Amino acid sequence: MRRAAAWICLALASLLGLPAAAREPRYTVLRIDTRSQPLALYLNDERGRPFHRFKDLDAWLQARGQRLRYAMNAGMFEPDYSPVGLFVADGRERAPLNLRAGEGNFYLKPNGVFVLDRDDRPHVIEASRYPDLARGARLATQSGPLLVEGGRIHPALDPQSRSRHLRNGIGVRGDEVIWAISDDKVSLYEFARYLRDELGCQDALYLDGTLSSLYAPELGRRDRRGKLGPILAVVEPSAAP
Repeated sequence: MRRAAAWICLALASLLGLPAAAREPRYTVLRIDTRSQPLALYLNDERGRPFHRFKDLDAWLQARGQRLRYAMNAGMFEPDYSPVGLFVADGRERAPLNLRAGEGNFYLKPNGVFVLDRDDRPHVIEASRYPDLARGARLATQSGPLLVEGGRIHPALDPQSRSRHLRNGIGVRGDEVIWAISDDKVSLYEFARYLRDELGCQDALYLDGTLSSLYAPELGRRDRRGKLGPILAVVEPSAAP
């Protein structure tokens, strides 16, 4: 298997000449080519205990001859850390699609699903479309809102919103999966616009906020903002002793 071809871009955008309070927010971006760097989705160990933290997942992987290269929290979870919506790992559905109405960002319709099919092709789709891809899904996680769909920003997102948090999400460009996490507090609209206009994502899904965390040692990132639920990861064989 050829060596991973993912490349990483640290986006530090600012408006020159403006005071600090007016600066554009900063983001950290990872671009992953799924043809050479397959993704994996994790939640619990073999005893059903949530991993919660990147270091615990990495330790579990190291004991199995693998290591964590990159990771990001991958969707919203209930108080017991079970996924709020769909969760598919290694082709097995472990939590069903959730199309119910409710309160909060997850239920801000349309919400969506990130899917990796059996050919390792990535998709971000509106949640009700998932059954069409379900049979071929190797990995899937549901969250909301669907920030960008077909190049259109979610109609409920307010450009004037004052609700700002650290946020992370996922977008797709061909075979490339784009992870983005804000380094500053941003609104959902600002985040959606960045994914579409700066990163070129015609489809993008919000994953979470406040607890948004990234594991990317090459960037000096081993975030520890709290206990996590689903974790999306790039895993590689451990280095030989």
